[in-house]
Amino acid sequence: MRNLTNPKVIYIKGFLFLIGGLLASTLILIDNPTLKCTALLIVAIWCFARSYYFAFYVIQNYIDPKYKFSSLYSFLIYLFRKK
Repeated sequence: MRNLTNPKVIYIKGFLFLIGGLLASTLILIDNPTLKCTALLIVAIWCFARSYYFAFYVIQNYIDPKYKFSSLYSFLIYLFRKK
């Protein structure tokens, strides 16, 4: 699969991820509109965002500058090859 290089397509992809996340979160909260569910959903989203940041930015900039990511799959391969 080729890398995206067109800035417009990259922005559209990011926007679609945002819409998908908002839609999924809204549907979860409509199904179970409790404070507990809202708090757990916020914590889960925050934790997944931080783990994604760690997988790419932290590894590449602080641990292994030679590592260049392309996907979560490439990060998993990187982890297993490091051992």
